[in-house]
Amino acid sequence: MPKQKTHSGAKKRFKITGTGKVMKQQSGMRHHLETKSSKQKRQLNQEQIVPEVDAKVVRRMLGK
Repeated sequence: MPKQKTHSGAKKRFKITGTGKVMKQQSGMRHHLETKSSKQKRQLNQEQIVPEVDAKVVRRMLGK
């Protein structure tokens, strides 16, 4: 049986931590940055944990 291929869109957007949680980059850091405060930009630039409901699908796309 052939190997399962990793979803190429998912491997660019998600990463799995050592404890098995799925991380993603938050939205809102692409444009209109001059109107946002420094605090808001700093908080948006942090990675976020994907909810477990969605993480199950992401893990399947990543082959984990």
